[in-house]
Amino acid sequence: MTPVTGPLGDTRRPLAAVAAAERGATRIADRVVAKIAAQAAREALDPLPPDAVPPHATVVVLPQALGSARAGETPIASARVRLHLELGYPSDIGARCNAVRCHVAERVHALTGMEVPEVTVHVERLHLLPATAAAQGRTR
Repeated sequence: MTPVTGPLGDTRRPLAAVAAAERGATRIADRVVAKIAAQAAREALDPLPPDAVPPHATVVVLPQALGSARAGETPIASARVRLHLELGYPSDIGARCNAVRCHVAERVHALTGMEVPEVTVHVERLHLLPATAAAQGRTR
């Protein structure tokens, strides 16, 4: 090999192509995936009243076994996400939870490359929408 001289006179070996499996892997911390999931949940929800707590998530990242990747692919971890959120009421709670679940799984996969086999949604509180409360003549 011919050494390459840099701007300061140092010599380096020429860069050689390294196979993907030999380069190593990037590990994404659980809390980073949780922040991505919480942001994705906020994107999927309608604006909530000012007293509502923004969605938050907890995540468990499970690394894939080294021998389980197909030939030529790098091992990909999977993330199990648990979301806690508040919703406006009245609304179709099941449909809104499903929309949040699908959006979170899609965004986490797109941004981290992780498989998301499970997204659990916990609705902690329902907020009566202001228009509904005024129509009923009462607030609580």
